[in-house]
Amino acid sequence: MLELLWPWALTLAPLPLLYRWLRKAADIRLRALRAPLLAHAAGESSSAASNSLRKSLLLIVLSLIWLSTVLALSRPIWIGEPVALPTNGRDILLAVDISGSMEREDMQLGGNSVNRLVAVKAVVGEFVLERQGDRLGLILFGEKAYLQTPLTFDRKTMQTLLYEAQLGFAGNGTAIGDAIGLSVKRLQERPENHRVVILLTDGANNAGELDPLKAAELASRAKVKIYTIGIGAEVMETRSIFGTRTTNPSADLDEKTLAGIADATGGKFFRARNPQELAAIYKELNRLEPIEQDAETIRPIAALYHWPLALAFVLSLLLGLFSFSNTGTGAGKGKPNA
Repeated sequence: MLELLWPWALTLAPLPLLYRWLRKAADIRLRALRAPLLAHAAGESSSAASNSLRKSLLLIVLSLIWLSTVLALSRPIWIGEPVALPTNGRDILLAVDISGSMEREDMQLGGNSVNRLVAVKAVVGEFVLERQGDRLGLILFGEKAYLQTPLTFDRKTMQTLLYEAQLGFAGNGTAIGDAIGLSVKRLQERPENHRVVILLTDGANNAGELDPLKAAELASRAKVKIYTIGIGAEVMETRSIFGTRTTNPSADLDEKTLAGIADATGGKFFRARNPQELAAIYKELNRLEPIEQDAETIRPIAALYHWPLALAFVLSLLLGLFSFSNTGTGAGKGKPNA
């Protein structure tokens, strides 16, 4: 479909006629004094019949040049047929704990002991790339919760920002309730059936202003489904000069609260004791039934102003060459014989 962005520019089209009507030049030679090249182009030295024909052709060419310029100034565009965007998915916010406790090295990855955040980055990073068609966002929390990435289809940027997350950046505490509250706030404008939060932590709520279960009630009223994941090994052997000692590095993990959050919002609680279990959890989350959103469409737009502008330029160039050619011819004929 053809449209003009500046249709008011077409009102300039009759300006030459208005100028001609106002000035009403009585003598062609008077006009030639103001524009000698155009007078030569009209063939002033030719016969009366030839002169009249050339004047008509000149008028047509000048009219085309002017109308093409005005048309280019009106900025014509071509609007194509609507193209549907892929929108078959959900709006998922990933809330990841980056408090100091995530530094504990009780995860085995590639045969090496790594801290919990490194294991999370490895597994969740792959999960992000697999979520084609979903809008993903990232919330990092410690003593406070921060929105690191708003909801976006750009999975690669989302993965990069996840990899750049640093331990202790948000403080050493764990504000689970605040992370849920921020998630609910960010998802409120999205369709009700599409609001999903995946919250991952290794501890208990010990910071922030909002109680986790109260935050879960707010999420439930806002139709936000929360899946909670508790990460951390249950058995860890530490060696010292006194021998080997077995400890539970996840003693601070509040599984009861995490399960209560999931139950209150229609989600599910998962327990990840190693990277393999964490990967299995995200595979299960990957099988969530997608909910079809309202189709979003775009209409491609192509600018067309360069075509009439090019026509005006070519006609002006040809007119200039013709004028100079006639000027040279007239000068040759008027030269006196020796």
